[in-house]
Amino acid sequence: MFTRFTNIINALQSLDKTYTNSDMVRKILRFLPRLWMPKVMAIEEAKNLNILPLEDLLGSLMTHELTMQKKEDDEEKEKKKKNVVVLKSIEDSYDDDDDDDDELALFTRKSKKFLANKNKFGG
Repeated sequence: MFTRFTNIINALQSLDKTYTNSDMVRKILRFLPRLWMPKVMAIEEAKNLNILPLEDLLGSLMTHELTMQKKEDDEEKEKKKKNVVVLKSIEDSYDDDDDDDDELALFTRKSKKFLANKNKFGG
């Protein structure tokens, strides 16, 4: 973003249109996406935009971008972790169902034998 901005400013300078440092700072802050509005407001309130060097603004924005990216990565890792835990619990419940099925089959066989023996001996 900053490279494109610099290229546009340089092209305008070759056409004899120049901007002051504070104008460039304000233009950059103005065209940032809505997601960045809290950061823009913090910069506007905390710093004097008339004397804020363009390089300092760029450094502050890059730091914020890295922080946002790290937070997104952490949230994505946490989400993947939760999915793995859910899958493990589902697999465990399937294992428990197999045990229940085996116990049910054993009970059914024993009850059939019991009923068969009961019928053999008259009751």
